[in-house]
Amino acid sequence: MRPFRRLLRQPIPTRQHLHQRHPNTPPHHPADVLRPSRTTFYPSVQPLAPRLGAPSPKRSDLDPLALAIAFAGACLSGEYIIKKYYWDEDEDTEQENTDNTQKKDRADSTHHEEALSTLEHLERLAVLYPHTMAPNMPPGRPGNLTADQETKLKEMWLAVLEVFGVAHEPSQSNGTATPSDSTTTPDKKKKKSRLSLLGKKDKHDADGVDNDKHGQTREFQQALASQSPEALREAFWSMSKHDHPDALLLRFLRARKWDVQAALVMMISTMHWRSTEMHVDDDIMIKGEETALKESKSANAAEKKEGDDFMAQLRMGKSFLHGCDKEGRPCCWVRVRLHRQGEQSERSLERFTVYTIETARMMLRPPVDTATIVFDMTDFSMANMDYTPVKFMIKCFEANYPESLGSVLVYKSPWIFQGIWKIIRGWLDPVVAGKVHFASHVEDLQEFIPRDHIPKELGGTEEWTYSYVEPTEGENARMADTAGKEKVLEERKELVRSYESETMAWAHGEDKGEGRGRLAERLAENYWRADPFLRARSLYDRTGVLREGGKLEFYSSGKAAGAAAASTGGGPGDDEVD
Repeated sequence: MRPFRRLLRQPIPTRQHLHQRHPNTPPHHPADVLRPSRTTFYPSVQPLAPRLGAPSPKRSDLDPLALAIAFAGACLSGEYIIKKYYWDEDEDTEQENTDNTQKKDRADSTHHEEALSTLEHLERLAVLYPHTMAPNMPPGRPGNLTADQETKLKEMWLAVLEVFGVAHEPSQSNGTATPSDSTTTPDKKKKKSRLSLLGKKDKHDADGVDNDKHGQTREFQQALASQSPEALREAFWSMSKHDHPDALLLRFLRARKWDVQAALVMMISTMHWRSTEMHVDDDIMIKGEETALKESKSANAAEKKEGDDFMAQLRMGKSFLHGCDKEGRPCCWVRVRLHRQGEQSERSLERFTVYTIETARMMLRPPVDTATIVFDMTDFSMANMDYTPVKFMIKCFEANYPESLGSVLVYKSPWIFQGIWKIIRGWLDPVVAGKVHFASHVEDLQEFIPRDHIPKELGGTEEWTYSYVEPTEGENARMADTAGKEKVLEERKELVRSYESETMAWAHGEDKGEGRGRLAERLAENYWRADPFLRARSLYDRTGVLREGGKLEFYSSGKAAGAAAASTGGGPGDDEVD
């Protein structure tokens, strides 16, 4: 009984002992409850071990309470040892994880600094070369294409160059025919080959061609039947202006969900519309405001009517370009209350609409390639409603200027517009309709445009009001410099030929296309040198928004605007518009 008496003299484990915290246990560790104290009874198990040569106690001599206590002590002691071992191991693992985390944080910090350095470098490149890939370039744009999208772009270029009649030597690597085959056939076979492009339908690409509510398939066929390949080619390069040529094709591809055939139909029909129907570049833009002013003073009644109508819309500020939204997109403000059905001819309304869209294109810089339209519905009444120009505007953006709308903001529309909107919404493509937002108060408008970029007349804080600056005699005098015009346009032709050649080789896999980027930059630089010969000066040139060499200043000061106007031949009073 002596060993058991010694055992009974040991401290009995209590609830306080069982809950006593191990010195190294972190707060709220699961082992708080299970781990015993270092001062508990586990050494007292030793007397239970039978000594060598000592007689074993009889079963009747064993105290059940002492046995229970001893057994509990053995269990808790073993548990302590196990948990102590694993806890030490956990400590090592946790320390290792902490070290790894610190190393990762240091690595992430270094990577972040390198990323910032790269971003700053890209921003500098965007300033020096505005047509290289800029930071935050949206997907589906030059420099930010997936492998599948790049393949579609190559297919699109091959189809476009075939329509343009651009020759290429047959590729021996794949044994397939190339566009050069069509250049050696008679005229009838050539026309048949071009028309047959519409029949090359990929069964996987159905969405784009099925979307033909504007009758572009018919226009495509008319274009191929009535216009020469060179005429369509010229219309394309005339439309590209300062844009990256890839960016122009990608607009049509995105609009037709990367269906190459549908995108080709859409693009060729657009070239046909620009060159034979609207005469965008050879009439509207090259004549511009100065010619409209002269026509308004003409003795010919019809000519005078067209000139007056065009100038009236400019002078009243029915729609104008000013500033940008939070995404850096140029804003077109349309004051709907200033339109009255029948005041201007339908032709004049269409020409003014196209003129505004084309002028807005001059203000796009990568990565920004869309604009925002704000319809100011203040004081709107049914007398201002005219469905004909609305339909024309819808066709322009859906068929001829794809992927050009960033957002449409309808501001302060009255209740009577609800029924009108239901009708208009039915005419819109779902993608375009999804870009329309209604703003009842300036706070709603402020979600899209900073308050200090919203004119005071609309509830913003910008001290700016629209005021039209009249064209001045001789502001387009450079157009008379025939020698200078021929020189810069001949340079452009050479750049176009080089770009087409590089593109053809790249699309056929014969070249990686490294030179295409620099050629696109040179085409953009060349356009701004050619711009004074191809586009009449506008209000935005006279007020310093559009400047020499394609420089852009949305919020130019009066002094800077006066200097810009002077450089384009502007007269007194040209510094009145900020």
